[in-house]
Amino acid sequence: MSLLYHLMIPRSDAPALDAVVQEVESLQSRFGGERVYLNPAHRPGSLYPERLYGLHRLSYLRRQEAAIRLHHVYNSHLFFFPYLRWLRRPIVYSVTTGLGSWSGRVDLKKVGRLAAIVVSNERDRATLRDGGVENVRVVRPGIDTSRFGPSPPPSGSGFTLLAGSAPWTEAQFRSKGVEALLAAARARPDLQLIFLWRGLLVEEMQARVAGWGLQGRVEVINRRVDVNEVLAGVHAAVVLASDATLVKAFPHSLLESLAAGRPVLVSRTLPMADYVERTGCGEVVEAVSSEGVLAALARLEARYKACRAAALGVGQQDFSRQALVEAFGRLYKEIGG
Repeated sequence: MSLLYHLMIPRSDAPALDAVVQEVESLQSRFGGERVYLNPAHRPGSLYPERLYGLHRLSYLRRQEAAIRLHHVYNSHLFFFPYLRWLRRPIVYSVTTGLGSWSGRVDLKKVGRLAAIVVSNERDRATLRDGGVENVRVVRPGIDTSRFGPSPPPSGSGFTLLAGSAPWTEAQFRSKGVEALLAAARARPDLQLIFLWRGLLVEEMQARVAGWGLQGRVEVINRRVDVNEVLAGVHAAVVLASDATLVKAFPHSLLESLAAGRPVLVSRTLPMADYVERTGCGEVVEAVSSEGVLAALARLEARYKACRAAALGVGQQDFSRQALVEAFGRLYKEIGG
């Protein structure tokens, strides 16, 4: 079966670091097909109107339909791009973040025309079905778990957190909890932070660390690294967001942490919070604030042994790349024949 993958993210200089590209490459390796970038912007956070995405490549997309069976669109939120109405082949649409506040802005009549809407969690499926959208499937995300293995947590006093999902804009220093984590570290001298960065706003981050006097306890890694080695030096991983649309519903940095047997801290806003509560593999942060971080961290430390055991039990099983590929294979066969 031949497919065309539509990506709404800007083309990255480091595609191997992008979770969406990683997933699409996994699908391409099994099912073939091409991928096309339909965001005309050159960097995340651009204000280029998304209603115009894809229109500049419409002639190309129409020509490609002679050789494909279906389209697979990847976007952070659910939005019916105007160019889609000109396509004839069935469309699978993957929503990579949680619906969050975006759910109230969805044109339900238009998205109902899609062959399938794929979300990663039951929370978002229930939201859409409550709105009358029935063409919704749940496919849990997957990573290459073979790259990660368990190791003993760091010895000694103190606690070290690994933070992923770095901000793309200045405003996201607050909305993605960077400032909350720095404030928590200032309030708790034995807390150390490691941030995995992505090349954007590096100087702004370093200025914040220096301004808060945290140079000795906050490390910003702005290069490609062996994440499994980094995880061996931390106790847990954290992703915060004030709205579910800001990050992946199941952030890859947290899936990697679980695969390495490290518990996680996750914002209540994110659909992954439901999974964390159900499995006991970490703690939920109720508010994106230093107080919210410190309270969740205290709970995690109090039951760290149990949380780590739960992470070891689920991390290598629940988010395998093979399961992801097989799930999409069944969906492609059902829709594209």
